Amino acid sequence: MTAVEHRDGAPAWCIYRGTGHPLEDIGLAELLPPAPPWRVFDGGPLPEADVVPEDDGEMDRRLGRRHRSALHVDPHEIEMVNAAIHLRRPLLVTGRPGSGKSSLAYRISRELRLGRVLRWPITSNTTLKSGLYDYDAIGRAQVAGTRAVGHSPSGGVSDESPIGDFLRLGMLGTAFLPRRLPRVLLIDELDKSDSDLPHDLLSLFEDGEFVIPELARAARRTPEIDVFTADQDQTAEVAGGRVRCAAFPIVVITSNGEREFSPAFLRRCLTYKTKTPTAEQLAAMAAAHALDPDNEHRSRLVEEFVEASKAKGAPPADKLLDAVYLATSGAYQKDGESWRRVVGALWQQLTSPES
Repeated sequence: MTAVEHRDGAPAWCIYRGTGHPLEDIGLAELLPPAPPWRVFDGGPLPEADVVPEDDGEMDRRLGRRHRSALHVDPHEIEMVNAAIHLRRPLLVTGRPGSGKSSLAYRISRELRLGRVLRWPITSNTTLKSGLYDYDAIGRAQVAGTRAVGHSPSGGVSDESPIGDFLRLGMLGTAFLPRRLPRVLLIDELDKSDSDLPHDLLSLFEDGEFVIPELARAARRTPEIDVFTADQDQTAEVAGGRVRCAAFPIVVITSNGEREFSPAFLRRCLTYKTKTPTAEQLAAMAAAHALDPDNEHRSRLVEEFVEASKAKGAPPADKLLDAVYLATSGAYQKDGESWRRVVGALWQQLTSPES
């Protein structure tokens, strides 16, 4: 484990290295080691062409078009991401808002070339079923009632709406479809869920499968049914009403620390706590979004942001990006009262009521 093989100095066992650069001349399939015997899944049928879904633009919006240097990545982040990939376990990422928890999923997907991230945002009303699939029974009944029905010679109905046309897998369900390469699944802000959801996820994380009762009931007549997925205009074949993964997804779960999770849930996850971004990381973030390429304002604003954070507590890092963008758009005036008001409004978490 102490041997260093990669040019960037990352340990030899690391697949994800935090470089921000997509893999070149080699695919993840060649790097990914076999799963531990207790984490092997044999889901199917596998698609004939395991096409990586294209990113929908969210990756550039979150990370910027330019790649951030591995020198600005927490080594512990690299260790825990790789441990989760090797062990096929979810990674629970905690930390204050704006510290880069959600963007980790996008960095992993960009570097390993796994395409669009499946983001499942959690609210107090989110249920396990809503993440797995949605079945429009009313829509199917309406179509059946308004369609011109053809009758067989015996008088029976011969034209029936296919059930797969009215069933769509959610972000969670799509992530567990059988594929040769894993999808990246972001379960965002799990601490906002009701008390049952983390417990409900345990069986899925342990078994890597779930059953769709509506399809299971139809399995005798139609063993394999095509359903829509969470990817636009994409369908997948579900056999016997059961979805079982072949490659356990790379699951990133974020939490702002607003609640504690049960020991049973934590046993099934690896955990990583983000740190407050350093000045170098903040500068790299702004550079990745191509903000202030001549560095006319960036360094000064980063320094002011860091100093104010030490004094009053940091707001989300994207507030720094807002300030740099406005400065480069002409809003900046040295020692100007207008500029001080704008920055004060953006960084209001850093200022006291009297200031």
